[in-house]
Amino acid sequence: MRFKTSLAKDAKHSELVSCVAWTTSEELYSCSDDHTILRWKLLSDETTTLAKLPSDVYATDIHFFPKGLGGKTKQPQADVFVLTSTDGKFLLISKSGRVEKSVDAHRGAVLSGRWSYDGTAMATAGEDGQVKIWSRSGMLRSTLAQTGSPVYSIGWSPDSDQVLFTNGKQLIIKSMQANAKPIQWKAHEGVILKVDWNPVNNLILSGAEDCRYKVWDSYGRQMYSSHPHEYPIVSVSWAPDGQLFAIGSFNTLRLCDKSGWSYALEKPNTGSLFCIAWSGDGTQVAGACGNGHVIFAQVIERRLEWKNFEVVVISRKTIHVRNVTNDAKEKLEFRDRIIKTSIGFDHLVVATSSQCYVYSTKNWNTPMIFDLKEGTVTLIVQAEKHFAIVDSAGIHLYTYEGRLLSSPKFPGMHSETLSAQSLCVSNDTVAVRDKSDEKLVHLFDSATSRQVDNKPLAHKLEIVEIAMDQCGPASDRHLAIVDKNRDLYLSTVRNVGKPPKIVKLGNMISSLAVNDGTNMLAALQDSKLTVWFYPSVAYVDRELLPLTIMVKDASEFGKNPQIVDFLGNHLTIRRADGALVSTGISPYPAMLHDLVNSSRWEDAVRLCRFVKDQALWACLAAMASYAKELNTAEVAYAAIDAADKVQYILYIKELPLKDVRNAEMALFCGNSQDAEGILLQAGLVFRAIMMNISLYNWDRALELAVKHKTHVDTVLAHRQQFLDSFEKKETNKRFLQYASGVEVDWDKIQTKMETEYQKERENPNAKPYSK
Repeated sequence: MRFKTSLAKDAKHSELVSCVAWTTSEELYSCSDDHTILRWKLLSDETTTLAKLPSDVYATDIHFFPKGLGGKTKQPQADVFVLTSTDGKFLLISKSGRVEKSVDAHRGAVLSGRWSYDGTAMATAGEDGQVKIWSRSGMLRSTLAQTGSPVYSIGWSPDSDQVLFTNGKQLIIKSMQANAKPIQWKAHEGVILKVDWNPVNNLILSGAEDCRYKVWDSYGRQMYSSHPHEYPIVSVSWAPDGQLFAIGSFNTLRLCDKSGWSYALEKPNTGSLFCIAWSGDGTQVAGACGNGHVIFAQVIERRLEWKNFEVVVISRKTIHVRNVTNDAKEKLEFRDRIIKTSIGFDHLVVATSSQCYVYSTKNWNTPMIFDLKEGTVTLIVQAEKHFAIVDSAGIHLYTYEGRLLSSPKFPGMHSETLSAQSLCVSNDTVAVRDKSDEKLVHLFDSATSRQVDNKPLAHKLEIVEIAMDQCGPASDRHLAIVDKNRDLYLSTVRNVGKPPKIVKLGNMISSLAVNDGTNMLAALQDSKLTVWFYPSVAYVDRELLPLTIMVKDASEFGKNPQIVDFLGNHLTIRRADGALVSTGISPYPAMLHDLVNSSRWEDAVRLCRFVKDQALWACLAAMASYAKELNTAEVAYAAIDAADKVQYILYIKELPLKDVRNAEMALFCGNSQDAEGILLQAGLVFRAIMMNISLYNWDRALELAVKHKTHVDTVLAHRQQFLDSFEKKETNKRFLQYASGVEVDWDKIQTKMETEYQKERENPNAKPYSK
C-alpha cells in the first residue's frame, strides 16, 4: 500500500497554506496566509475563491460540522465550518462563504477548533493556555482547562465526553464532568504540536518537536513510538475507519498502519505539511503545504488475499486479481473511484463512489452491479450467503445476487463508528455492539431485521471486540466476546426467552478470529496462539474444554501481533513490523467438523481411531453428546478414559423412552432446566420430580408434586431420608406444612414408583436405544 501524490503546476495560494478540510470526498476547502479560502472541486479540477479574510486575520485551523447531524436538529448547520484565527477569534462560516458569527474566544491566537463527534459542542484551544467549550451556536459554556503554555492541538473522545489537549511535552485528557480527575502523562521529549483521537479504534496519535510520532490508548499507555525523523512532526491525522493514519513533516508525507509501522514514505517538495485531512471515504488525503501548494495523495496498492486469490487496487479505478495456483490474471476496471474492497466466501465485493460490484471467483466477466444510496461506504463484512455494507445511512444487508435483504437499526446507532471488531454477520444473525453503551450487543435476524429475543445481549463489562461463528443452524449460533479486561467469553445468541448462557473461555486476549468454514476459534493469548477446536464444548462438558484446545508458542510473531484471517487450517498473522506470517494447525479437527455436520458418525469414529489424538476424541465426545448420539459418545468417552461418563451413558441407553433419554442427556450436559422442560412437555411429571430429588432441588420437587397433585408423599419421604442421613431436623416451612397432612409409607411409595417405571416400559413409544 502506498500514496500516489499529485501537485498542481502552480501554487493556487501565494503564501503558506495553514489548514485544509473536506466537505465531500470530491470537494476540499483550504485556508492560507494570503487571507483567502479556496474551494477545490476534484472532479472538474476547478479552484474558486470562497471568501477573502481581513488582512489582519491569519487562519490556524478549519473543521466542518460533523456530516449527517445537521438535519436531526432541524438546523442547516451541517454546511457550517469553524475557522480559528490569530486575532483571538473563531468564525462560523457557511459553505457559501458568509460569516455567520464571529466570536472573541482567546487572548492571543486561537490555535485549534474542533466540533465534537455528536455535534453538540465545540472546543477551542489558544495561545493563552486555555481550552474552552462552546455551544453549537457559538455561546461559551465553560473554560475546561487553564494551562501555563500554549495549547497547540485538541481532540474529542469517541463518546464526546472528554477532550484531549497538549500542554508542552504532556498530553491531558479532561472529562466534561467537573469532578472527574484528568488523565495526564509525559508523551514526548519535545513540545507536542498535533494530536488526533479516532472514534472507531479509540486510539490517540501525537506528533512533536522531538521528531517522533506515537500511538497511545485512551489510558495513556504507549502502543507505538517511531524512530526520530529529520524534522519535527507538524501534522497527524487518522483515516475515518481507524485502520490507517498519515504523518506530515518538512517535505515528508508518511502512510502508516494503526499499529504504527510505516507502509510508505513520500518526499514531495512542499515545505512543511502544516495540516493533513482525510476524505470521508478514507481513500485520499490532502495536505496544507508551506510553499502555497495543496498536495493530494490517493491510497493505492491496497492488497487483499483469500485462499488462492490475490487482489490489488493498483489505481483509483483499477483492480488486479491473480489466481496463484495457475497464475491467471484479471484486470477489473470501474467507472468511479474505488472506495472499499472485500474478498471471502468465493466472492469479491467492490464499493465505488456510486455503485457496488459483486464478482464470483468462478466468473470475473459478469459482476452483479447495483447502485448505492450513499457514496461513502466505510465497511464491508461478508458471510457465506450475504454481506453487509456500512455507510453514513446505516447497515444494509445484500445477497450476492444484489438484492437488499434488510437494514438492521436500533436507537442511537452510529454507523460511522462501526468496525470489523464491532459488527459481525452470519447467515442468520447480525451482531452490532452499541457505541453509546458498550456493554450491549444488539442481535438482529438477517432476513427480517427484527431483534433476536426482543432485547440486546448485556455483558457485565464494556465490550472491546465481538466475533460470531458461521456454521450450523441458527439455534446453535454463538457469539465470542472480548471485554475491557481482555477476557474471552462465549455466549448463546438464540435464547427463546431464556437468559443467554455465557461462559468464559480465556483471558489476556489481544486478537481474535473465527474460522470461515467451521466453528473453530483462534486467539492470541499472552504470547501464545490458542485454538479452540470446538468452543461449544463449554456448554456440553466443561471438563473436556482443556482437552479440545491447541496452544502454540507465539514468540515468533513478535510483540503485539494481530490475526488477519483464519481460513481452513491456516492462520495469517501480522507482526508489529507489518510482516505477514502464516502458521498452520492440524487439518483433522476441520475434517471432524465436516463429518459431524453431515451426520457421518461412523466415519468420524474411524477418523479419530486413525489419528489417535486425544483432542480429536474429546471434540467427538462433546459433539456426540450434544447431538444425543449415544453410541458415538460412549466410544469417544471410552477413548479418553472417562469411565464414569461411559457408565452414565450406558445407563441412559437402557432407558425405555426417547424423551427420558433426551432429558438425561440434557442433564448430562449440565442443563437441568432444559431436562425438566423436556420431561414436563412429554407429560413425564414423575420423572421430573425424581430428577429434582436426585439434584437435591427439594423446593422445586415439592412444587411440581403439589401442582400436579401427585407423589407429594414420595418427595416428603426422600426429603426425610436425606435429613436422617445427616442427623438434621426439618426447618423448611413448606415441608413442615405438608408433612403434617400427608402420611409417609415407604411400602406404598415403592409400589407407586415401580408402577410409574412399569408404565414407561409398557408405553407404546418405548424403544431401546438402537445399537
